[in-house]
Amino acid sequence: VQLQACGGGLVQAGGSLRLSCAASGGASSSVSVGWFRQAPGKEREFVAGAGISWRGGSTYYADSVKGRFTISRDNAKNTVYLQIDNLKPEDTGVYYCAATYRSSWSEAMMDYWGKGTLVTVSS
Repeated sequence: VQLQACGGGLVQAGGSLRLSCAASGGASSSVSVGWFRQAPGKEREFVAGAGISWRGGSTYYADSVKGRFTISRDNAKNTVYLQIDNLKPEDTGVYYCAATYRSSWSEAMMDYWGKGTLVTVSS
C-alpha cells in the first residue's frame, strides 16, 4: 500500500483545512488508516483513525482533537480525509497518514506511512 498525503498549508488560527491521504495498492481497502502529527520538538502522536469500512468503519480520535477534527473515508476514491476546524497554533506540525492491518493505533503497529504534509497555524 502506498500513501500520499496532501492538503497542508499556512492558515490563520480559527481557520480550517482538509487533509487528504490517497491510498493505492491492491490491499488499500483492507487497511485501517490513521493520521498522526509531529509538532516541532515533540514526539509524533496519533490524532485520528478510520477503521476498515466492511468492518464498520469506526472512527477514533485523540482526546485533544475531539470536536475539531473529523476523519472520513471515501472508498470509491481510496482516500481518507482529515477535516480540521477551528485551527489553533498548537495544531502546527507535520501530519502523516499511516495504514495498518492491525487493531491498534500505536505508531509501532502501522504497516505503511506516507510522507507528511506541513500544517502551520499562525496566531
